[in-house]
Amino acid sequence: MEDAAETAIEIALKEFEGLEWPERERLLETIRDAGVLWLQLTGGEPMIDRSFAPVYARAYELGMMLEILTNGSRLAAPRVLELLTAHRPSKLSISVYGATEASYDGLVRRKGAFRKFVRGLEAASEAGLLFDLSLIITDRNAHEVDAMRALAERFGARYREYANMSPTIYGGGESLPSQSPEFLTRRKPFTGCDAGHTSFHVNPFGKASICKIGREPNIDLPGEGVTGLARLGGIADRSLLRQGGCTDCALQDTCGTCMPLVQLYRKAQAPLASYCQHGHPRRGVNQ
Repeated sequence: MEDAAETAIEIALKEFEGLEWPERERLLETIRDAGVLWLQLTGGEPMIDRSFAPVYARAYELGMMLEILTNGSRLAAPRVLELLTAHRPSKLSISVYGATEASYDGLVRRKGAFRKFVRGLEAASEAGLLFDLSLIITDRNAHEVDAMRALAERFGARYREYANMSPTIYGGGESLPSQSPEFLTRRKPFTGCDAGHTSFHVNPFGKASICKIGREPNIDLPGEGVTGLARLGGIADRSLLRQGGCTDCALQDTCGTCMPLVQLYRKAQAPLASYCQHGHPRRGVNQ
């Protein structure tokens, strides 16, 4: 088990929207031309995308190491298994939302989701696919943590535990009340990251940003091409500067929240204690 980290729960049913295949193929080639070696496919659930298979196969052909973040619901599909066994991912990370049908289906608000998840795990395991598990701990499944760990051990999978929820990428705070207080962890001091300099995020419409949290401002990657990516470093440097009430904070050196994430918490009107040491002044000063 590794240290817990930040996560947000995607619980709504969604349909994929984005670029059509010719534009996406050109986008993948642009990403290749930029020197990208590691490509993470995520969502929501990336496998609901009707072009998931050609995108995955083309990225593999272009020489990228591929990571898939998935809920596992599509892993038992024969076409998916054929694709992933023919072109094995460098990393396959599967989210776990509970150890029983009641807690899992209740959390994701989708009847039958747990059964699809288990079938996916079994199919991936039988196909010899290596995967790790992300245990999403909330107030609805905290009582099943031991059972969730046992599930990982049953499949011989490494796992990480995620309990600290962040707002949605749109600044929604609906996931925050689901946190289980007993499993929350204190963030490590934020000392900077490589966002915008050696890594970047691209949404389904080809808008490239410094990361999946800091999506504004962005660049039109299909329109600007590789040269446009050079602007992301400057965007990152400006975005990570402390702003507003954080500018002169005496606790900056021990703050564990980057500025783009602070902005999301503020937009979600989250309690100060969920992202700022001033919500726990004694603990912040003493540590």
